[in-house]
Amino acid sequence: MPGNRCCTSPALSLLHMKTEKVSEFTISRLSVYLRCLNLLAASGVTTTSSQALAQQFQLNSAQIRKDLTYFGEFGVRGVGYNVAELRKHLSKILGLDVIHRIGIVGAGNLGMALANYRGFDPRHFQVAAMFDRDLSRVGETSRSGIFVYHIKDLKPIVARENIRIGVICVPADNAQEVADLFAGAGITAILNFAPVRLTTEPGVKLKTMDLAISFESLSYFIAKPASASQADAAKYLRNSGDETIPD
Repeated sequence: MPGNRCCTSPALSLLHMKTEKVSEFTISRLSVYLRCLNLLAASGVTTTSSQALAQQFQLNSAQIRKDLTYFGEFGVRGVGYNVAELRKHLSKILGLDVIHRIGIVGAGNLGMALANYRGFDPRHFQVAAMFDRDLSRVGETSRSGIFVYHIKDLKPIVARENIRIGVICVPADNAQEVADLFAGAGITAILNFAPVRLTTEPGVKLKTMDLAISFESLSYFIAKPASASQADAAKYLRNSGDETIPD
């Protein structure tokens, strides 16, 4: 069961974050927990527990408690977690208490698909601009109303639009150049869709989404015997935080 306190102390949270390195898997799981809490809140649920979360959403109750302790103590012993309060705390931990504006380089099919994607919560993430060097694309506007600028204007547009996250949707041969342009413009968080390993300056967080690797991972589970695949898949999902949330 959770600890004795109803909320976390900001000083305690800061202490934990300074002294303990939080893994990517832990952060991914926090996002999963927040989605689960959002579903509970939408259903009118006001209180829950790690056991209830685990049972309803096929998670691991011990892992939930362990992950939350990185950031302080939550909940009331014998009562559980206040859904609204825990949602508020997780949103702040994940940096969702501010709007992050996004710039996309590459106005091809993938870039346009991301610009038009309606799954981003506009309270947290907003695509502000797109960039390309292909003159046939420069000046276009996505269906969602995002203008495509020339890549040479990236730095001033990033400053003007207060863009905080850069997304790379260009071929592998051009990806490192784009990463360097983002870093030079003051971007400290980059999401890369190019199938190539990039290097960044210290202080710049880079996350690569290689779809080929994801498909190969799925292929691995398909190739194994069904019973082994299911067991390994469940273990992998519990550890990685990539659990899917029921519709």
